[in-house]
Amino acid sequence: MATEKKTATKPAKAAAPKAAKPAAAPKTAKAAAPKAAVLNVLGRRKEFVGTVVSDKMQKTIVVKVDRRVRHGLYEKYVTRSRRFKAHDEKNTAKVGDLVRIVESRPLSRDKRWALQEIVRRAAQTVDAGI
Repeated sequence: MATEKKTATKPAKAAAPKAAKPAAAPKTAKAAAPKAAVLNVLGRRKEFVGTVVSDKMQKTIVVKVDRRVRHGLYEKYVTRSRRFKAHDEKNTAKVGDLVRIVESRPLSRDKRWALQEIVRRAAQTVDAGI
């Protein structure tokens, strides 16, 4: 009888409802979310404001969007940036312009944004012609 295992059935415990923990208060760092980002609430499209860094493609611009985030360990504000390809139907935006882009349907493999408006034109530079 040394080979027999003792099997004791434990009575099933009633599932007691767990007490809900109070929600943690969000940190009040204003730089946590991008300044120009609009929440996608009730069908609104996301918007970003950034600087045009390239206009060498036909009907496409590359826009660099900067955001400031707080470093987790050092608690210093760091600038993070991201580049978006945006559709520019009339080729009006030039390098250095401050532009607003909005979310759109996919137009190509990388292009999911469209130029909404040019917020501020870049300073005009004169080519030296050298």
